[in-house]
Amino acid sequence: MPSPTSYTRALTPAQAETLRSLLRERGFEFKEKPYTLFAAAKGKLNIAVYEKGPKVLVQGKETEEFVRFTLEPEVIGEAELGYEEERDPEMFEPHFGIDESGKGDFFGPLVIAGAYTDRGSARALIDAGVMDSKKISDGKIKKLAKLIRETPGLDHEVIMIGPRKYNELYAKIGNLNKLLAWGHAAAIERLCEKRPACARALSDQFARPTLIKQKLGPRGRGITLQQRTKAESDIAVAAASVLARDKFVWWMEGASEKFGLELPKGASAAVKKAARQLVAESGREVLRELAKLHFKTAAEVM
Repeated sequence: MPSPTSYTRALTPAQAETLRSLLRERGFEFKEKPYTLFAAAKGKLNIAVYEKGPKVLVQGKETEEFVRFTLEPEVIGEAELGYEEERDPEMFEPHFGIDESGKGDFFGPLVIAGAYTDRGSARALIDAGVMDSKKISDGKIKKLAKLIRETPGLDHEVIMIGPRKYNELYAKIGNLNKLLAWGHAAAIERLCEKRPACARALSDQFARPTLIKQKLGPRGRGITLQQRTKAESDIAVAAASVLARDKFVWWMEGASEKFGLELPKGASAAVKKAARQLVAESGREVLRELAKLHFKTAAEVM
């Protein structure tokens, strides 16, 4: 089994400073990198400690050696890499992981994805460096999504609700959590067709589990639904998050090309500027095809 070439973990501020001192002592070359407390490289190893968290990202062919023999014993003080099964045995049991992308983006679809993993596929994904899509650049998402889809023993489903359909559904339902619950339930139902023996599904906490339960069809009604905060630490949920993000980015790139204008992600000032330009060039109706109209941004633009 190949050694992991990527590793990420939360650090305390004190641990981050210990790591900084250790890298200086060992001759690492420091460099400027956006959003980091510091970043350093030596040989085939790159290390970045991000402000948010803080968290460390270790990348390169020497990742496993550095984590096992330097980071864990000298900074963290606990052996973790390779011991995931002992620390979180439930993650390696067969289950579905469900996650979404596009929920907070004015432009683009809402995408809900589900992934089925078992012991073998979970191990393969961890060793390949699969993690929560929010920790991965959009440039790397495509490559990881392909790897996930090709992982033996893994099944997946992706449900994309384009803006026009999203706006129709939201007008009827009037509640984002209910719309999310419908999408989660649909993903679970489809996965149940492929893996009828699977007894558990896990997703991030966004509403009462009963809300999803009510939307499930006959195949999924017997499944145990679990929700928790930071569910993306589970490898099946992390895989689903990558698949959802990949589909979202694919849609955004296609729409940007079609309209000759890069559609920014999120709901920033750049998003409002792009929306105003689109309305000026194509009229208000264009937003129905490209954006989520219940966002405050829509009212501000129109």
